[in-house]
Amino acid sequence: MSLLSPLRRRLAPHLHLRVPVSAGLYGASTRWSNLDLDPVVPALQTWGGLDYWAYWCSDMLAPPLAATVSTVMSLGFTARETVPIVFFGFAICSVVVTLTGKMGARYHVAYPVIVRSSFGMVGSYGAIVIRAFVALMWTAILCVQAGGFLQNCIEAIWPSFKTFPNKLPPGAGIDSNNVLHPAAGLLCFMLYWCLQTVLCLMPISKLRLLFLAKAIIVPPTFLALFLWAVIVTKGGGPLVKGEMELTTPMGPAYSALTGLNVIIGLFSSMAVNMPDFGRFSKNRLAGGHQFLALPIIGTLGALTPIFVTSAHSQLWGEFEWYMPAVIAKFDSRAAKFFTGASFILATIGNQIAAGSFPFSNDISGIAPRYINIFRGTLFISLFCVVSTPWNIIKNAAGLLSFLSGYSCLMGPLAGVMVTDYYILRQCKLDVGDLYRADGRYWYTYGVNWRAYAAFVIGFAPTMPGFARSIKPTLDVGGAWKIYTFSWLFGFTVASLCYYGICTYVSPLADSLVDAAVLPPHVGDLDGSVDSDDGAGAKGDVEKLAGTTTAMSVGAA
Repeated sequence: MSLLSPLRRRLAPHLHLRVPVSAGLYGASTRWSNLDLDPVVPALQTWGGLDYWAYWCSDMLAPPLAATVSTVMSLGFTARETVPIVFFGFAICSVVVTLTGKMGARYHVAYPVIVRSSFGMVGSYGAIVIRAFVALMWTAILCVQAGGFLQNCIEAIWPSFKTFPNKLPPGAGIDSNNVLHPAAGLLCFMLYWCLQTVLCLMPISKLRLLFLAKAIIVPPTFLALFLWAVIVTKGGGPLVKGEMELTTPMGPAYSALTGLNVIIGLFSSMAVNMPDFGRFSKNRLAGGHQFLALPIIGTLGALTPIFVTSAHSQLWGEFEWYMPAVIAKFDSRAAKFFTGASFILATIGNQIAAGSFPFSNDISGIAPRYINIFRGTLFISLFCVVSTPWNIIKNAAGLLSFLSGYSCLMGPLAGVMVTDYYILRQCKLDVGDLYRADGRYWYTYGVNWRAYAAFVIGFAPTMPGFARSIKPTLDVGGAWKIYTFSWLFGFTVASLCYYGICTYVSPLADSLVDAAVLPPHVGDLDGSVDSDDGAGAKGDVEKLAGTTTAMSVGAA
């Protein structure tokens, strides 16, 4: 029984409605402040430029990049059109990622806290839920792909697994792309789901070896696949050397905009939640090199799915965007196993770093009395099953609709955040008031109605096009054209509307500050709250003094 004691101690707090939680440094109420939400202490502000480039290498070279790029090619584009679309898509997204990342790097707070300044203390809940939904869906989708990679590995070891008896009805939907035979596919999905759930429940600090292994193993796998595709096609197959043959009736211009929107959509969630990672910066993300990381790494990484998809078309005579389907056709059992295993590792790392942990961390900030990271992780794990994500990605069109769909929401959200912080506030916030219900960011009943008005105006015109993407026979007139560039449209319109409302209709007034009140930075010698004009908030200094080394931050 003694062996069960540690497990019993870990599970005991979760057997009650409320979970043990203590208020953070900035307030007595656990509704706004706890150790997970407080600014990162100087001792943990350790990330430099090289660390962020390494993070992007690890995060981008993963199945979502391969699936997204191949989905763009499903529109009928060749490499000549796809590469520029990928580059400019990532370049556009990188601008916003860099801008929001610098918010977190300056104030050392995560997305759920920084968004309070623009949407309000209570209004931030809606912004958090929108971003959390994206994390939910991507984590579930990646479970299906990882199940396919696991099936690749099992079939490489035991080829007889290909004839695994099927007892499921034809409409089960799990047999997408004819790779996952219904029963075998569901079995592999559940086996991987168990593995990723166990790993996601572990403290993030104990998974450093997993991330290190991913950074070492996955990039060479991408390079090996690229070289294989180049060699077998003698420099490129029909999708590299051939001519563009559009598969949609939209025409070249709107098809290109759709592809651009899909690429932006891949990291549109990062465009708002980059503060989650930027807060660990030791130099406040100084320099412009951060902007180059996304387009350079993303474009180079995209060459692998471009050439692999082209090679598949040349060798097997059909377009295939789903990586488990490509791996399943390898003749070498060793290649099939090691490639599948590498992509499983890539998927797990991506799910934890960009899916389950950010979701759990953010949701715990909404109701820390009842939700902690452990419970949030259990919720997202259960969602991966009950949402039947295989129905979302059973074809490229379904994934394209999903990627473009949530861009409708992410664009306006990012537009409001950037305009509020950089144009209206001139980067000046009071970090203490981000944790107070009676502070300057309470607005009207805790909600900044200006932000939500601009947000709705930004995404509402894209709804007809979104409906048409779900039901192609739906007649929405010319409204579908806006949907092809929904992120850019939403970002621009929401930004202009928010600026107009706050400038000419209802100025922000009392929520503005003359000088920024900053938390302790790793470069500070006295450990006190810093300020742009040398003046700080005395109350915050007293709260922070002598405690910066004792704090711990849950998101690392």
